[in-house]
Amino acid sequence: MTFNELGLSASILKAVAKQGYSEPSPIQAEAIPAVLAGHDVMAAAQTGTGKTAGFTLPILERLSKGQRAPANQARTLILTPTRELAAQVGASVALYGEHLNLRSTVVFGGVKINPQMQKLRRGVDILVATPGRLMDLHNQKAVKFDHLEVLVLDEADRMLDMGFIHDIKRIISLLPKRRQNLMFSATFSEDIRKLAKGLVHNPIEISVSPRNTAAPSVEQWVCPVDKKSKPALLTKLIKDGSWTQALVFSKTKHGANKLTKYIEAEGITAVAIHGNKSQGARTRALADFKNNKIRILVATDIAARGLDIEQLPHVVNFDLPNVSEDYVHRIGRTGRAGASGQAISLVSADEVELLSDIERLTQKILERREVEGFEPNQSLAVTTLQHPMRRKKTSKPQNNESNEKDNNRHKNKSRNSKNPKVYGHGAKYGGKLKSGGRKQTRKPGQRFKASAEQSSESNGNAAKRTAGAQTIGARTTASGKSSASSPYDRDRAARNHSGDTPAGNKRPAYGNSDRSSGHTR
Repeated sequence: MTFNELGLSASILKAVAKQGYSEPSPIQAEAIPAVLAGHDVMAAAQTGTGKTAGFTLPILERLSKGQRAPANQARTLILTPTRELAAQVGASVALYGEHLNLRSTVVFGGVKINPQMQKLRRGVDILVATPGRLMDLHNQKAVKFDHLEVLVLDEADRMLDMGFIHDIKRIISLLPKRRQNLMFSATFSEDIRKLAKGLVHNPIEISVSPRNTAAPSVEQWVCPVDKKSKPALLTKLIKDGSWTQALVFSKTKHGANKLTKYIEAEGITAVAIHGNKSQGARTRALADFKNNKIRILVATDIAARGLDIEQLPHVVNFDLPNVSEDYVHRIGRTGRAGASGQAISLVSADEVELLSDIERLTQKILERREVEGFEPNQSLAVTTLQHPMRRKKTSKPQNNESNEKDNNRHKNKSRNSKNPKVYGHGAKYGGKLKSGGRKQTRKPGQRFKASAEQSSESNGNAAKRTAGAQTIGARTTASGKSSASSPYDRDRAARNHSGDTPAGNKRPAYGNSDRSSGHTR
């Protein structure tokens, strides 16, 4: 099948051909005709499969045959969970619609709102938005939905994970009842289906790839290594392999900054991207990385969705994610559109349970490759695809108390506990939420503000999570003293003696609570 057979106009086909595409991906081949026919659609496909074009192309086709949007109105609303994904979708709309007489714009937080309001005054045919900023604009009467024809929820599963459910429901209540609804997600989880019941009507369901699987062109393996040796191992892999580009995932913003400094000290160009960076800095970092001005991009999970980098050769999990599904999204940044790629995970002994979760999710035991000179002092335990048996309670020495607590927390995640305690990111031990050192309160009638960056990087900032998205905070370890022979070591040593953590609860070098500095949208 070719794009010519899907019922798209010559103007759109010209734009598609300009991007070098002639045959649709499986998700595009099924979604485009369904959207063109006016059906509500629920589509599930993994990252990198062409979902964005699956809804942007038919929407452009339908809008091109209608009336232009009046002032401050939007004909199509595309909701995304993060700024980066919004920008990516907006770029796709502009590329594929360059030969059409349609207006589109992208709105998200972290930048001035007045320029966005000015663009909306003329009316837009397609509005791509994050929920928080959209509500701000609506509250200021900068955008209305009287003429809305199509609603798209992109990465719907991620929006639920990040606590946007209240904002989504409020936005839906503002929209005309007669509209086309499109829901694109990585999975059809129970929470997604609950949301769909009040959103889509007699939808066409499309699922084109197995759940929680990476592209077959992605080579995956694990490097067992002691935690303190991870930075040195990473730089060795980069240098010995002559890597031209690599996306490296860190669990925390602090860890991303520190690792970036270490890599740069080794003579390798690197930049960090996370929620504490200004939107301008994040945009520049992505642009420099895509243009090969920077070899290494160190990111928190805000970059796991929405980054579309052509032929990205390497993705590195410097820290394993707390939520195993995020592993699939991370490594989905490579091996896109059939290209080959490598996904390497640097795993220390205290991360074995996280590794086991990932392997059970993907139903694949990852190959282990030790690197000469970096053999771990603490060996990585053997993992299986079977769920571990419930452990009997036994007395433990006092110095193992924190490890026992970690195991219990991890088992609670596996059981999908309805009342989890939140640890690690954005919380002190014991589950007391903090954000930027300030207590967050909400006045009656005040909307729930959830920032994409805050929620993505601070597992627990959303007080009510879906049952399938419970997180376990960073594992605690008892690490020994280290020398201050490098910037990485000096930073680690300084933090170990800073007094930021309760006595007896030393945190690993890259396991700091990732606190956000306030609400941004």
